[in-house]
Amino acid sequence: THTHTLKGQVLCDITQKGYEKKRSKLIRAYVPHPGGTLIHSLSSSRTLCSTSILVPGMSHRPSFAPPSAARFHRRRSSGTRDERYRSDVHSEAVQAVLARHVESKVAVPMPSKRRSLVVQTSMDAYTPPGETHTHTHTSGYDMIMSVLSHLGSTSSSSSSTQSGGSGNAGRLADSLAHTHLSHPHLKHSTPPDVTGYSSDSSHSHSHPHPNSERHIGTIARNTQKYGNAERMETGDGVPVSSRVSAKIQQLVNTLKMPRRPPLREFFVDDFEELLEVQQPDPKQRRPEGAEMLAVRGEDLGVVTNWPPSLEAALQRWGTISPKAPCLTSLDTTGKPLYVLTYGKLWSRSVKLAFNILHKLGSKQEPMVRPGDRVALVFPNNDPVAFMVAFYGCLLAEVVPVPIEVPLTRKDAGSQQIGFLLGSCGVTVALTSDACHKGLPKSATGEIPQFRGWPKLLWFVTESKHLSKPPRDWFPHIKDANSDTAYIEYKTCKDGSVLGVTVMRIALLTHCQALTQSCGYTEAETIVNVLDFKKDVGLWHGILTSVMNMMHVISVPYSLMKVNPLSWIQKVYHFKAKVACVKSRDMHWALVAHREQKDISLSSLRMLLVADGSNPWSISSCDAFLNVFQSKGLRSEVICPCASSPEALTVAIRRPVEDSSQPPGRGVLSMQGLSYSVVRVDTEERLSVLTVQDVGTVMPGALVCVVKPDGVPLLCKTDEIGELCVCSVATGTSYYGLTGMTKNTFEVFPVASGGGLVSEYAFVRTGLLGFVGPGGLVFISGKMDGLIVVSGRRHNADDIIATALAVEPMKFIYRGRIAVFSVTVLHDERIVVVAEQRPDSTEEDSFQWMSRVLQAIDSIHGVGVFCLGLVPANTLPKTPLGGLHLSETKQLYLEGGLHPCNVLMCPHTCVTNLPKPRQKQPEIGPASVMVGNLVSGKRIAMASGRDLGQTDDNDQFLFLSEVLQWRSQTTPEHILYTLLSSRVTHAHTSLTCLQLHKRAERVAALLLERGGLQEGDHIALVYPPGIDLIAAFYGCLYAGCVPITVRPPHPQNISTTLPTVKMIVEVSRSACVMTTAVICKLLRSKEAVATVDIRNWPPVLDTDDLPKKKSPALYKPCNPDALAYLDFSVSTTGMLAGVQISHNAVGAFCRSVKLQCELYPSREVAICLDPYCGLGFVLWCLCSVYSGHQSILIPPVELESNPALWLLAVSQLRVRDTFCSYSVMELCTKGLGLQTEALKARGLDLSRVRACVVVAEERPRMSLTHSFSKLFKDLGLVNLAICLQVRLCVCVCGTSGPDPTTVYVDMRALRHDRVRLVERGSPHSLPLMESGKILPGVRIIIANPETKGPLGDSHLGEIWVHSAHNGSGYYSGYGEEVLQSDHFISRLSFGDTSTVWARTGYLGFLRRTELTDASGERHDALYVVGALEEAMELRGMRYHPIDIETSVIRTHQSIMECAVFPWTNLLVVVVELEGSEQEALDLVPMVTKAVLEEHYLIVGVVVVTDIGVIPINSRGEKQRMHLRDGFLQDQLDPIYVAYNM
Repeated sequence: THTHTLKGQVLCDITQKGYEKKRSKLIRAYVPHPGGTLIHSLSSSRTLCSTSILVPGMSHRPSFAPPSAARFHRRRSSGTRDERYRSDVHSEAVQAVLARHVESKVAVPMPSKRRSLVVQTSMDAYTPPGETHTHTHTSGYDMIMSVLSHLGSTSSSSSSTQSGGSGNAGRLADSLAHTHLSHPHLKHSTPPDVTGYSSDSSHSHSHPHPNSERHIGTIARNTQKYGNAERMETGDGVPVSSRVSAKIQQLVNTLKMPRRPPLREFFVDDFEELLEVQQPDPKQRRPEGAEMLAVRGEDLGVVTNWPPSLEAALQRWGTISPKAPCLTSLDTTGKPLYVLTYGKLWSRSVKLAFNILHKLGSKQEPMVRPGDRVALVFPNNDPVAFMVAFYGCLLAEVVPVPIEVPLTRKDAGSQQIGFLLGSCGVTVALTSDACHKGLPKSATGEIPQFRGWPKLLWFVTESKHLSKPPRDWFPHIKDANSDTAYIEYKTCKDGSVLGVTVMRIALLTHCQALTQSCGYTEAETIVNVLDFKKDVGLWHGILTSVMNMMHVISVPYSLMKVNPLSWIQKVYHFKAKVACVKSRDMHWALVAHREQKDISLSSLRMLLVADGSNPWSISSCDAFLNVFQSKGLRSEVICPCASSPEALTVAIRRPVEDSSQPPGRGVLSMQGLSYSVVRVDTEERLSVLTVQDVGTVMPGALVCVVKPDGVPLLCKTDEIGELCVCSVATGTSYYGLTGMTKNTFEVFPVASGGGLVSEYAFVRTGLLGFVGPGGLVFISGKMDGLIVVSGRRHNADDIIATALAVEPMKFIYRGRIAVFSVTVLHDERIVVVAEQRPDSTEEDSFQWMSRVLQAIDSIHGVGVFCLGLVPANTLPKTPLGGLHLSETKQLYLEGGLHPCNVLMCPHTCVTNLPKPRQKQPEIGPASVMVGNLVSGKRIAMASGRDLGQTDDNDQFLFLSEVLQWRSQTTPEHILYTLLSSRVTHAHTSLTCLQLHKRAERVAALLLERGGLQEGDHIALVYPPGIDLIAAFYGCLYAGCVPITVRPPHPQNISTTLPTVKMIVEVSRSACVMTTAVICKLLRSKEAVATVDIRNWPPVLDTDDLPKKKSPALYKPCNPDALAYLDFSVSTTGMLAGVQISHNAVGAFCRSVKLQCELYPSREVAICLDPYCGLGFVLWCLCSVYSGHQSILIPPVELESNPALWLLAVSQLRVRDTFCSYSVMELCTKGLGLQTEALKARGLDLSRVRACVVVAEERPRMSLTHSFSKLFKDLGLVNLAICLQVRLCVCVCGTSGPDPTTVYVDMRALRHDRVRLVERGSPHSLPLMESGKILPGVRIIIANPETKGPLGDSHLGEIWVHSAHNGSGYYSGYGEEVLQSDHFISRLSFGDTSTVWARTGYLGFLRRTELTDASGERHDALYVVGALEEAMELRGMRYHPIDIETSVIRTHQSIMECAVFPWTNLLVVVVELEGSEQEALDLVPMVTKAVLEEHYLIVGVVVVTDIGVIPINSRGEKQRMHLRDGFLQDQLDPIYVAYNM
């Protein structure tokens, strides 16, 4: 390894020199003159220097010492116990890696969380992430600057170790010595980042740059933008002052350096979407060794006096030496509770065997026969009862199935155990008295059936409950044969439980092999800390011990929890020769050890480490030896072993007498391991795995290593594979599962030549490893923990170890961390879930998480998809207190983990997204236009029928004249009826004459009081109703131009009044007309506080109109003159006013009249807002034009009485009704459960022939579907959609076919193509036709960029040509600057003369098979979405609604969702219904759903309360308002997650 110093020695390397030269040239402009730079040389290898920079324009910012610098020194001095023994090679490596990352990582924003969610945080330690804070250095707990550039210094807190790690520590400290720079005189912006050179992968360490050279580069990085976001600029260069945008900016920065491996080829994902497939890495290491040979263990030397079977051994010791102790059980204080002698064990087992066979069931029909399976349910603190029951079963020749005690009815994993019992045909469960009393009981005292369990008879095995066997009854003791002895359960990776059957001969042979390899002798004492029901604990503590008449001291788990040193004390107290432990027990003993006097381990000749096959046990072994050597522990005593439920013990290190031969060790390259290659790593010390040998193969066994998947081919000598064992002493099958048994227990390894290794079958052990020199077995991981990410293999245990090495004892509990993989977008992704300590702060956890991500990324070369922290003790446990992995994974997938912190890194680990789309240049006009065809398809054009000139009122050019004519010809005809819910059946009606009279008085008021000129603009601020209509016609009578404005909401003045003010200002209104109530509201305190009241135009109150009519009505003469202004706020939050001429009004009313067949005897119910678009036209204009009666229902009224609209439609027998989506939603939600009650009230919708929904968006299929389904019982048949764009394009009339639905491929839509698919096919999106094209309207589909016409079924912008098009946008500044081509567009080729209005909506036309009334083929228009709402991401066009639909489907508690882009990030806002604890569950689920369905990576997930997403009066989401609110920090979100 190179030791770097600060003297600037450069490695002799031309590229290095060139690099230095180039950099110094670039940086020269920014480096201050000599004297301005302070370089601190290192005084000692442990000095920590923090970075400080003088930023221009600020007083010297305090130097942010890394938060744990103070803690670091404190901890060293106090010398706390747990830090001293962590001379763990790995943690040193992790710290070094993190230190090396100091300069190269960009800051990552910290998620923000609502205050109520930040639990257990002392307020002085917590500074909310937006406030710039004063620098207090009292506790060293400063707010962590989420900038990770100080990370190395924090992470080094426990890294420089006792055991000669000085080389490493020096190097570490080198990399921490940051340069101190001050820029007092530099006024320009931050220098360019010249250190951002990217190496092609995280493993190119062939030329490490000396750190001294690197320091200059940190200048560019250290300008922190985090604490002071005042100077932030958004991606568009707009200054924004908010902490949200600061975080997003940081996030954008983290994404600027893409981490994609070079990829060459692609595979096609069932259609043209190209998903990149991972290519084999050219630098991948391949095994080069020769093919391995099978390794044979020594012969099993059968000793003459070994018993012929285990029962025979028990009989011998029970009769020869009945007083010899067999098993001592301990209570929770560590005192011996009971000593079971061999005599007692023998007599009780015989008694139990008799009772099992003869006392269950009747004499003729015994419940249990020899060979039947019986469950053994005993708690972990009662080994005595278990041992008696186990041997009782062996003597009775029934098969014991030991399982855990079910604690509750829904215990994690107990259901799976129930399935195992069911498949084994278990009907009887043996248990102890105490355990039986503790089982959950029903009210009648019966033990309920556990979930998934068969019906069991519970049988208590205590002697006092059993009957004595007759004198002449003896159990039949045979020699060991091939009958099943017992079944051991095994939990798989996915949580399913299998039963491994072990034959009697295998049981005996295994005991003999263990006796030989461990050198067991009679009457030895053995301390057992392991679970005695299965695995190593059962084999040594229950079976082999009896064969050799040994004395077992059983230390229960409950005692270990209270006193972790208890097992060491027992070894000393009983002078035990052997102890069976797990590395966990050694680790706990280290933590609890406090220089006790009363312990000595000198009696031990063998310390059996049961999980020695876990590569990470080596650190526990080393540390344990380190401390307890002084207590008489000899190094050769530690004997790791490797075992698996299928193959029993595979290998064990033999206890030797002399310590001359050191145990085998391998320092393996982690990268090599990920390609299944053994490489002893020399040069790169950071990403290595140190493994210890687990000794040699068992006596009488043959072991080989085969490839884990596919044909069992023998591996090469330097290749990692799965170990397979051929021996008598293994399991024989998975009970009842022949297929799985064949794959695992009947494997015939094949050599490369094709020959079999042996004629006998091998058993797969599930252990991954290799056989090293001298026949030593090395295990590098388990098949269950294997995670294959894009072709490379990683081991869950290794990743756990790396995470624990970041701040091992401090932040999370050692045994409470789970690593598993989930499939996202055709590849495995790694998820890490850990329980955090209850006292950790937000900053601690965030810092720990970001460092874990870096460490895993550097050491394993793999990105983590999701890292979640949950509160302590919330992950599902196994009965022994371990972590239940599959249950945890299940909770993660279902969104039930309830984490308190989540960090997602989809950008780093999802590298197989499709390539961003490159837009092709369009084909020129010459090559495509042939007559009416474009690219071989019919041009997408369609038109409504002609407007005939037939009616009486068509002689009038102006609406005001029509009203005067009606008031003379049909004065008493009712035009309008207003319904209100406040008074039952309160109707306010208005006849033609009444309307004319009121309009005259309004005109008089305008001319008299207002003194207005002809053509002045007047804002009408009225609630929906009759006054609005009268005021509108009053304006026309006075020759003024009316503008309808929605009044401010009395409960919400501060947000609604500015819009009113804006419309009044933009439209340059000369005066405001309104009611007395609103007049008062405009002068209220809140209104004055919101807007400046002084520069309002005069406000006229129309409640007291002058009695006399105006002298003369205004006679309009120019039909092209302005009739009114139509102001609306689009869904993107843009305010636009469209100028509507008198001509357009007449043409529009005529086409609506024709389409909807309106005439004076008709009634139409309108439940729309009357302020803009079609709502206004239907509410104010159509009745006067066509003479029909309009029943007006203000949508506001439905909030208090949702049934008002439908009841009115039913009672007044209306045939046509218009509504909006928000009205529909109110009815669906409010009346969903009342349909029966409404039916009883006589609600009948069968007369309705058209219910038209007016909307400015893609038809909402699901809402219309549920609405029509809900009210189908009440007779509702026809539902139609109409698209209104700026002014109406289509309305579903009465004649013509029903609207059709097509299914299009969502992925083709992103590429602006329409591809029709079948219903239910993947990625299909239903689209509903938007009504029928209005009479006199022509439609064409054009390319929005090139303005060329498109063919049939091509996606493009809908362009309209009609007499009622708006004549342009109104801008108060006199010039028509605002997108003037919206109203006067021409095609770039083809029919270039026609003038079209652009709607701003994407859609397509499709000629259907249906015919309309005129016998023509019907052209259906489908709207896909608004152009301005569509998001351009990765070169593709996405519609927010599609992503929102996917998100809402992911979790039941997501009520509503809105998405918008910010710079190049996708922001998803979800409204959460339910507890705030669920908020963070949504983050991974939302990210995954959007990735899988849309191939997009979500940048920010914001979880908010219900009602945060703003919605306009038509029920459409205002995504841009939401975006502004988000950027200005006004949403008060529950949680904001920034996906890195």
